[in-house]
Formats: sequence, structure tokens, C-alpha cells
Amino acid sequence: MTTENENGQIEFEAAAFRRLVKHLRERHDVQNIDLMNLAGFCRNCLSNWYREAAEEAGVPLSKDQSREIVYGMPYEDWKDKYQGEASGDQKVAFEQNRPKE
Repeated sequence: MTTENENGQIEFEAAAFRRLVKHLRERHDVQNIDLMNLAGFCRNCLSNWYREAAEEAGVPLSKDQSREIVYGMPYEDWKDKYQGEASGDQKVAFEQNRPKE
């Protein structure tokens, strides 16, 4: 892959990331537990991956800062506004499907 193509790939990946974040911000009706149960990741995972990438590049970023980047607001504000109580079925599915460390 040439440098030009590599730069293009980085731009495309960044654009896809921005679109995913925008989509998740607009779809606050989709709960994190549902994302975890269906896809194995959620907004918090995405913010953790973002923070880890920043740290690998030597850029310190707190958990709260990375969550605000993904949520578009402080995490506690998002939880208060949009996060519902998980049902018993959601909790059971999460325990069955949660990533194993």
C-alpha cells in the first residue's frame, strides 16, 4: 500500500469512526446493555478504545474525557437523560455474553 493510500485509509477510518459516534449519539434509545448483548461492545468500550489509542500515541486522556468524546456530553449527564434500568432478561443475557477477561 502506498503512502497516499495509507493516508486515504486513515481518513476513511476516521470518517467512519465519526459517523459511528454521531449515529450512537443520535440513537440514545439504544441502550448500552443491548449493544453489549448483541454486538459485544458499547459506547463505553468505544470510549476505552479511543483513550487507549490516545495513550499509545503519548496523549494522556482520562476516562471521563474519552467518554465525553463518544457521548457528546458528560457521561453522568447522558446516563441521567437516556439510560434506562436494565430488565432482568437484559441482565441475564449480559452475564451470559459478557466478554471474558
